[in-house]
Amino acid sequence: MNSKIKFFQSIHFKIALVFALLLLLTLEIVGAVFVRQLERQNLNTFKSQQVVQTYIVNRLSDELSTTNTTKSDKQIKSTLSEINNTNNAQIRVIDNKGTIRGTNEVDNQGIVGQKTTDNNIKNSIYNNRDVIRTTYNSQNNSRYYTTITRLIRTQGNNSELVGVIYMRSSLDSVYQNINQITLIYVSATFVAIILGLVMAIIISRAITRPIDEMKKQTLRIARGDYSGHVRVYGTDELGQLASAVNNLSVRVEEAQESTESERRRLDSVMSHMTDGVIATDRRGNVTIINETAASFLDTETDSAVGKSILDLLDIRDDYTLRELLEDPDDLVLDFSTKEHDLILQAYFSLIQRESGFISGLVCVLHDVTEQQKIDQDRKQFVSNVSHELRTPLTSVRAYIESLSEGAWKDPEIAPKFLKVTQEETDRMIRMINDLLTLSRMDSGTQKVDLEMVNLNELFNYVLDRFDMMLKQDDRPEKTYIIKRDFTKRDLWVEIDTDRFTQVLDNLMNNAIKYSPDGGTVTCRLLETHNNVILSVSDQGLGIPRADIPRIFDRFYRVDKARSRAQGGTGLGLAISREVVQLLGGRIWVDSREGRGSTFYISLPYKPYEEEDLWDEDN
Repeated sequence: MNSKIKFFQSIHFKIALVFALLLLLTLEIVGAVFVRQLERQNLNTFKSQQVVQTYIVNRLSDELSTTNTTKSDKQIKSTLSEINNTNNAQIRVIDNKGTIRGTNEVDNQGIVGQKTTDNNIKNSIYNNRDVIRTTYNSQNNSRYYTTITRLIRTQGNNSELVGVIYMRSSLDSVYQNINQITLIYVSATFVAIILGLVMAIIISRAITRPIDEMKKQTLRIARGDYSGHVRVYGTDELGQLASAVNNLSVRVEEAQESTESERRRLDSVMSHMTDGVIATDRRGNVTIINETAASFLDTETDSAVGKSILDLLDIRDDYTLRELLEDPDDLVLDFSTKEHDLILQAYFSLIQRESGFISGLVCVLHDVTEQQKIDQDRKQFVSNVSHELRTPLTSVRAYIESLSEGAWKDPEIAPKFLKVTQEETDRMIRMINDLLTLSRMDSGTQKVDLEMVNLNELFNYVLDRFDMMLKQDDRPEKTYIIKRDFTKRDLWVEIDTDRFTQVLDNLMNNAIKYSPDGGTVTCRLLETHNNVILSVSDQGLGIPRADIPRIFDRFYRVDKARSRAQGGTGLGLAISREVVQLLGGRIWVDSREGRGSTFYISLPYKPYEEEDLWDEDN
């Protein structure tokens, strides 16, 4: 676009050439008219001089009428010498019989008395008419003007042709004069054209200089450089055009900055959006895709551009582009794999002009995996609560119906039925209390009473209580051993004693429930640099690997029948996780099927000296 223009292709040359051609055409037309008028005027002047006076014509007519030929010829010769021959014309007098009677040619007097051989003279005599003509002799490149004038003698009413006067003059002098004037005019024209061409080049440069500057400025604008300025040379049309170009440069720069700012803002918005955005053309090919959408679809941005949205979303078998354009409904797309779950909600909208022409499609991808999981968990939770409540209620109803039908009178059966009814009622109360506790934790309304506690003593207290319970158990057929492995250093941590005791009770209850007869429950307590690690290990059947990620979910049981038979609500581990997280720690499990399970609790810990504790109490 910015290639160098040759001189013959430039506007300077074209303006100068047009100006020179116009000047040449004008001078040629004027010259042609001038030369033509000059030629006509000179010829008329020459012809006016080629006329024989009337008295000479009359005298020659009388002399040709006399019968004395010798005397008549002398008189004719004398008369011819009196003619004013300014054009050096060749004059001859011929009688009506075609005999030459006289001539003004001194060197050619021998033709007198001879018959003429000129056909024009013969035609004039025989046809009784004057002849005027111009002839051209190609042998010597000469032009001649010839007149044949009739000599008529009149007697009374009768007139008689007695002869003719033949005059022949060379036109070379006339045309030489015309050629000289024409040559002068052509020379002047050539000089005028040269001067005009020089002036045209100068004028064209003056005209095209601002045009060239405007061209350079527009090229700079096209390259994105708006710093230039066109010089305004005047208030004429070119000056106004230069001002318009300067204004255009400013406006384009402002528009470009505004567009670039909007583009950067749009790119920033699209880059930081948590939703994926895909834009297509009217054929469904992707034109824009942000990083979030590319991450959702596990593709690269460059490879996705130009690809059909039907293939990108893998919906070609279920939908067509026309269906998406005519009915842009929401779609739920499942991209879940073995490694991770991903469910996307796709919202489609049309890119439509004011005229109604559809120029593309916009698709917004929203990750609803967590929402779907929450909905599924909510449904599962409602189902579990309904099932957990229905089972004890059914038992209570059956026993109450039996008692109301007369079983209360049986002294052996009635106490057993009442005991079962009381146990199931207690179980439902515990479940409801646990649910209320979880609800308060989820809503953030659960109060936490934090205090500095010696974790060694608290853990020992809980284990002593379980030792006492095992010794007082009415089932001597099944025994357990609680082994303690504690650090000797007192570990002071800030916890809610009641809530954390509930967590330890849950872990110990589970360990005892699932340990075999004679099994050992190992309890450990140790410290790291910033944490206190507490663990409870059993020698039970362990937890399958597939169930470990869900072991802390509400109502989740590995062995549902056994857990329900042992009075569990399925909420203990869920409550334990919420409490530990509320205290700033974390809980996890390490288990292998058939080798038992170990539950770990990690709490934030900052070492305190005993003097510091007493200072705080004081």
